[in-house]
Amino acid sequence: MDNFFPKNMILKPIICTLLLILFSLVTPALSADRSVIAPLATRSLLLDLEQVDNALIAVGERGHLLISEDNGNNWSQVQVPTRSTLTGVFFLDRQQGWVVGHDQVILRTQDGGKTWALVYENIEAESPLFDIYFLDAQHGYAIGAYGQFLESFDGGENWEGRWISEDDFHLNQIVPAGEQLFIAAEAGTVYRSDDQGENWITLAPDYEGSFFGILPLGNNSLLLFGLRGHLFRSDDGGETWSQIETATEASLTNGLLLNDGTLIVTGLAGAILISQDHGNSFSLTQEPKRKGFSRLQQTTAGDIFAVGDFGVTLLSLSSIGIKE
Repeated sequence: MDNFFPKNMILKPIICTLLLILFSLVTPALSADRSVIAPLATRSLLLDLEQVDNALIAVGERGHLLISEDNGNNWSQVQVPTRSTLTGVFFLDRQQGWVVGHDQVILRTQDGGKTWALVYENIEAESPLFDIYFLDAQHGYAIGAYGQFLESFDGGENWEGRWISEDDFHLNQIVPAGEQLFIAAEAGTVYRSDDQGENWITLAPDYEGSFFGILPLGNNSLLLFGLRGHLFRSDDGGETWSQIETATEASLTNGLLLNDGTLIVTGLAGAILISQDHGNSFSLTQEPKRKGFSRLQQTTAGDIFAVGDFGVTLLSLSSIGIKE
């Protein structure tokens, strides 16, 4: 099987690089502490990026949380009540947001990210959370390693765990697609809910390795991507899948649909896949410095920002193989 990482080293997919494995081995759990304001936080390891209105919110190692209020022109670090690595961020609107990370920490803001409260943690579980999603202001889900599935009915104030499968596969990303929810998981597994997360069915594309993300394309179409450059497409809500050639063995970690319809899928080792035929085929380009991409977002101004092992940076269209 391609899904070969030791379970005591499973972090968020992008953290599967050697640098992050070493970091996890030498850094003790410090969730009871507050993060330290660092002058070079914008160049530190960042793992997720969220865009809401004109704001961008990035999270990463050592509890680093960065916010730009002006479409990425300027960034400031916000102190949060943890030094655990933060792996996922979700904002329901400009005021309400949540963040997850190692030690199963869950942070919540109700003032647009100015202040954050630690609403949940479980250090004894020794497993990270990877992603978080809220259906509305009250009902949300947090997912992570070893099949961790947490649910809140009160805006994240309290959380309860339950199992959505008999397997303890790592749950890497949860995304909405129309009226359905999808979870990209390990061992070639995808979960779909047709009732807003109450029940889940297992989908099994013809691949046994980890899937790190799903990109909804509309009209029941999806892109599914993961380990060793594997990329799949479904046009029937995940019932059937077809593999798409990528010409790379780099792990794919993020997908982005641009305003003009261009599709970008990025990954480790600077891998960038571009599609201008709605995801039916992709061309491969390589970022010259072999950056490990974690997440991309397009701002309301049209700019594309990326986070990863390099911190946060603005990407020009020409630098990733798109004619401006």
